[in-house]
Amino acid sequence: IEVILAFRFVLKLFGANPAATFTQIVYGVSNSLARPFLDVFQITTVEGNLFEWTTLVAMAVYWVVGFGISQLLLMSKSVSTPEAARKLGHQTK
Repeated sequence: IEVILAFRFVLKLFGANPAATFTQIVYGVSNSLARPFLDVFQITTVEGNLFEWTTLVAMAVYWVVGFGISQLLLMSKSVSTPEAARKLGHQTK
């Protein structure tokens, strides 16, 4: 998700040709990911290039959500007794 949104941000920033196949694929995939955030900020135009703040917001939100989910999955991981003892030993030093 982050990579697709980063491609979208860079393509819009540098004014990529929207008729190019690669650009169409990136915009097609990223539109649904960026849509919930499109009204958060206005798009800034600099000499015909777009600085899409909303894509940066989307990237930040998806990163936080992904980080939270990964932490929840790590918390639910079972730990063996020797592994727990080893980790506790490292914490007390």
